[in-house]
Amino acid sequence: MTNHPSSIQITIDQDNGIPIWLQLRNRLIYLISSGQYVKGDKLPTVREMAVKLGINYNTVSKVYQDIERDGYIKSQRGKGTFVHDGYLENPASASDEVDSLVDEFIFQCREMGVPRSDILSRVESRLSLI
Repeated sequence: MTNHPSSIQITIDQDNGIPIWLQLRNRLIYLISSGQYVKGDKLPTVREMAVKLGINYNTVSKVYQDIERDGYIKSQRGKGTFVHDGYLENPASASDEVDSLVDEFIFQCREMGVPRSDILSRVESRLSLI
């Protein structure tokens, strides 16, 4: 284990309109599929994650169950929840998640009337700030 999941920041935006469970799910999947969390890294318990993020225990539990089903994590009774690489058995799954986020972003931009030609330049501009 070279990474320390407890030092990686996960934030939830209560006001952005995206359901909290989906924000957490997408963030965890991104952290795992991008290699910031690696196989064997221990995740906080459901209770710890809920307290840390100030969200409902059941919300975190739902997310953990969902991403475990998809092979991103594995729970071991009495030991904890660990990053797993089962999702790699379906290599399209991680990229499908990212593609879905990008598609949703593009759709929302188009709904707001942002011209197609401006979407990429806006993303590049924001990326340069990070």
